[in-house]
Amino acid sequence: MWQELVQPDLGAPRPLIVRIESIPPRHSFADHTHPWNQLVYAISGVLTVTIEGSCFVIPSEQAAWVPIGTRHRVGSLFGAEFRSLWLDDEICSGIAPKCGVFSVSPLLRALIIEAATLQDDRDDADYAGRVTDLIVDQLRRAQPLAAALPWPRQGPVVVLCEALYAEPADQRGPEQWATSLGLSARTLARRFNDEVGMPLSQWRRRLRLIKAVEMLGGGCSVTQTALDLGYGSPSAFIYAFRREMGSSPQAYCRRPQS
Repeated sequence: MWQELVQPDLGAPRPLIVRIESIPPRHSFADHTHPWNQLVYAISGVLTVTIEGSCFVIPSEQAAWVPIGTRHRVGSLFGAEFRSLWLDDEICSGIAPKCGVFSVSPLLRALIIEAATLQDDRDDADYAGRVTDLIVDQLRRAQPLAAALPWPRQGPVVVLCEALYAEPADQRGPEQWATSLGLSARTLARRFNDEVGMPLSQWRRRLRLIKAVEMLGGGCSVTQTALDLGYGSPSAFIYAFRREMGSSPQAYCRRPQS
């Protein structure tokens, strides 16, 4: 069961505000929008970000960009150190106009940490301005990643996706799910493709991969992750992870977080 957090009011960006907060396990901010742009980033831990129908899992090597007026939700399964940058639209020319996920360079990570220390520093506005300019430059150079988990809008496909997201080890196949949802297997396959943009089998593989990143980032062992995600053995999980990510789970966890 997830609990909702209260969104703090820090006022409008001037032109940039950094919100610093620790998110407890299984907590999230309710769906909301901002009249400014937002950069969502975890200094440590893993964040789950839902943006207008797509679910993103953000480890500390990545960040999510949320443009003005975009409805979104931010939470964490295992807890995370949260940094959120709110940026006035006047300084965001040249940054992607759509939401997305991108890699965080070592320089951008250092700039985010530095910007957070300057929030109460009124003596060196010029320096703070230069840090802000560098952050914006880094965001303009950021390359989007194909890391979204598509999410349906309504109806029985939502019921199916929510159930699998809550219990990714569920082994029921398309025919069993179709029966439980009161649909034929052919109708479920067609509706899933239409609403999600990919077959159920492909979506489940991506869901498991995203959950694996989330669990490994939260400190779970490879064996526990494999069992919780429904793989027949740790070796089967390692094979699937390596095929999708290009490295073993162990090597992925050993990478420098910067």
